[in-house]
Amino acid sequence: MSKWDRDYLDLCRRILSEGTPVHNRTGVDSIKVPAHYFHFDLADEFPVLTTKQLFIRQAVLEMLWIYQAQSNDVRWLRQRDVNIWNEWEIDEDGFWRAEQLAPDENGKLVKQALAKDFGRQWAHTIGTAYGYIVKKFHMTETLIDKIKNHPEDRRMVMTLWQNDYLESAVLPSCVWSSEWDVTDGRLNCWVHQRSCDVPLGLPFNVTQYAVLLAMLAQVCSLKPGTIDWSIKDAHIYVNQTDGIKEQLRRQDEEGDLPAPALWLNPEVDDFFKFDNSRDCNDVKLIDYKHLGKIKFPIAQ
Repeated sequence: MSKWDRDYLDLCRRILSEGTPVHNRTGVDSIKVPAHYFHFDLADEFPVLTTKQLFIRQAVLEMLWIYQAQSNDVRWLRQRDVNIWNEWEIDEDGFWRAEQLAPDENGKLVKQALAKDFGRQWAHTIGTAYGYIVKKFHMTETLIDKIKNHPEDRRMVMTLWQNDYLESAVLPSCVWSSEWDVTDGRLNCWVHQRSCDVPLGLPFNVTQYAVLLAMLAQVCSLKPGTIDWSIKDAHIYVNQTDGIKEQLRRQDEEGDLPAPALWLNPEVDDFFKFDNSRDCNDVKLIDYKHLGKIKFPIAQ
């Protein structure tokens, strides 16, 4: 079994056994631990879960949407059959609508329908988040320039958490910061996550940043190195526990599958030339074996 499966499911067990039940803005209670940490070495293993299926095409396209296309437009994803941001898309009239916990007339938190007016100019986007921030501050281009031309730089930081733009973002970035360095010809990063939906978000997020690191290493003539991953508020929503228990059962009874290998098109020498079409032709998993899908509900 892959190291990533073991480490991931250890976190799931920790949350279920040690976690604290909490209310939150979504109206769906969660079970949380306040912090967790992972370490990956891409020379040893490419992190993709095998105890449930990870959809690499969707994961990579979401990452490219943010860091390559630098877009906040949900239609870009939907045109490529990626629907993971549909629930956070601002409607045609400029309103974003959801059901969330909010104070009633007596100050008590109750679940109710909310509509926030972002303005028609933000229709079909997620507001000033993710790709919008990357584009505004030229984060990808700046990082690549530093990796190539100033590999000793200790200020290789991309931070998606920008206070001036939080109120006009539908969902402020969960994976909000990454720090990068070059050591002994290897590209490494440290990723910070302020809030972590462990069943749904974390498997996508880890694989996405591993692909991003491998892509940047390739176009900068480096080898992929390590990823350190820190989480604040690692949680499982209460309506996700059955799916996690099924995944844990798979580990105990069925899980003995090796991690796959990542293939990137070796001809690509520019990050912005990696294929971002629906088929995502420049990225593949080699010998990916898994134990099938597990469907988890989304909490907004």
